[in-house]
Amino acid sequence: MTTTNLERKRATRTPGGVPIQIVLGVLVVYFLIPFWWVVVNSSKSTAELFGGGPALWFGSNVDYLGNLVALFTYDGGIYGRWLLNSALYAVVGGLGATALCVLAGYGFAKYRFAGRRASFSILLGAVMVPMTALVIPTFVLFSVAGLTNTIWAVIIPSLLNPFGVYLMAVYTRDAVPDELLDAARVDGAGEFRAFFRVALPLLRPAIVTVLLLSVVACWNNYFLPLAMLSDNRLFPVTVGIGLWQSTASTYGAAGGQSLWSIIVLGSLVSVIPLIIAFLTLQRYWRGGLAIGSLK
Repeated sequence: MTTTNLERKRATRTPGGVPIQIVLGVLVVYFLIPFWWVVVNSSKSTAELFGGGPALWFGSNVDYLGNLVALFTYDGGIYGRWLLNSALYAVVGGLGATALCVLAGYGFAKYRFAGRRASFSILLGAVMVPMTALVIPTFVLFSVAGLTNTIWAVIIPSLLNPFGVYLMAVYTRDAVPDELLDAARVDGAGEFRAFFRVALPLLRPAIVTVLLLSVVACWNNYFLPLAMLSDNRLFPVTVGIGLWQSTASTYGAAGGQSLWSIIVLGSLVSVIPLIIAFLTLQRYWRGGLAIGSLK
């Protein structure tokens, strides 16, 4: 066996000697089983869900269409409104957070100003603070401002993304050479033109990555809208499904119709937009994950 083949064989094994393909296969199965459970049980009625049949396989009556009709017609079609609310919060909050991250990260990476190191240290400290710990202080602040139970109570806090700023700062430092910006300035370009015409195209992978992470975080946000909103017409889909689950657990049925089948299907429908976003932006996203690897 040649040295190259020996090194390649070692690279496909973990430190414990287990082939890396087996480890990856186990992880894939581990992460796919919950999703498969949702896909399978979305086709079942409530009676089949609790009838003791196989949990990881379809029942005798596969009825996605019937469950979809029940999902989007229950309670006046409130689920469709929740989906639109989630899309609004995710798009506006994700785009706004990305824009702020790009501007702030570029400023930290390419400009020298008083308090820059202290500000960046505070930013790194903010990355370590879980967002759920800030929900109650944020609620008190927005309550004083009279903004609770409005869409702005969800959107405005979503604009702050310390990790996104850090990501953009690290990527900008390596992806946008100072010499390139200096050449643009020598050619007569101002700071805004140098940013939009020279730097911004080079930052596309990182921008897409931050946008994707921000949109996913806004879409999956649960605790913040739960604390901020009391009108169920403003709920995102995460809080709405949680409301249905609480109702089903307490009363078993609402309005003569059991909720569990549409809760499971509603959970499946709610992740489809995220799957589409990941598949569509995958090549940009993977490129953005290589932050810091540029030479």
